[in-house]
Amino acid sequence: MSRLAICPGSFDPVTFGHLDIIERAAKVFDHVIVAVFHNESKSPLFTVEERIQLLEDSTKHISNVSIDGHDGLLMDYARKKNADALVRGLRAISDFEYEMQITSMNRKLNEDIETFFVMTNNKYSFLSSSMVKEVAKFKANVSDLVPEAVDQALKDKFQNG
Repeated sequence: MSRLAICPGSFDPVTFGHLDIIERAAKVFDHVIVAVFHNESKSPLFTVEERIQLLEDSTKHISNVSIDGHDGLLMDYARKKNADALVRGLRAISDFEYEMQITSMNRKLNEDIETFFVMTNNKYSFLSSSMVKEVAKFKANVSDLVPEAVDQALKDKFQNG
């Protein structure tokens, strides 16, 4: 029996912290779908299509990972894909309260899909996409925080608007 996990997020943009969670999930599950969602509460820098492309570039070394996009409820998407599990990354205690609320709602919507929390590597515990965008906007070096394709995309966005 093959085990499918979905690693959802907005990934605006993908960071090494995200990749750490994705790579570790790929070691546990037979297949991982990294699902890019449009988050209504955020103002994205990159389009969903751009984020999908950046994730494809950044995960091409992981054979059992695919990238997809979805606009709607995560649990509807998970049901459609016949997922067994969701994988969510945690950086700090402050993430836990928010993630617990989401997990409780997801469990109410579909109790057959388990959520697995993965603690990020300590060296990425401070890292967020928002922070990366803020620093990159002022032309600071973020090459040690994001994959090369993302670093270039950030430079292009902030130089060319």
